[in-house]
Amino acid sequence: MSASTSWFYWAIMSAIFAGFTAIFAKVGIKGVDSDLATLVRTAIILVVLSAFIWASGKWSNPFSLPPRTWLFLGLSGLATGASWVCYFRALQLGDASKVAPIDKLSVVCVAIFAVAFLGERPSLREWTGILMIAGGALVLAFKR
Repeated sequence: MSASTSWFYWAIMSAIFAGFTAIFAKVGIKGVDSDLATLVRTAIILVVLSAFIWASGKWSNPFSLPPRTWLFLGLSGLATGASWVCYFRALQLGDASKVAPIDKLSVVCVAIFAVAFLGERPSLREWTGILMIAGGALVLAFKR
């Protein structure tokens, strides 16, 4: 697998794990405050990822990272935390099969933000796909 295509396999695995995340979370938050459940999930991620980084020999001093990296990773962390809090609350209140498609509207948001902030320019073909994702998410979320 070449470096130019390996991203695809990682992205597929991300989608599979995200699918399991929704199912496991929906079962796990039954009778539990969704914010507390988000904290437990985050703590588990911190422990497991720290152990993985240490065991794989990838550990380095995070305080040596440039301030710009800290700023944007910090903002990313805050956005992730807000997303998780909202996602768990939505899962607690709604069906996983309806919540997950709406959550995937993040694909549409990424495209819009990439144009606005990163200067990316999706082609007509790509915008068509993005609009199809949006339409599909809405059809799945508001099924009868």
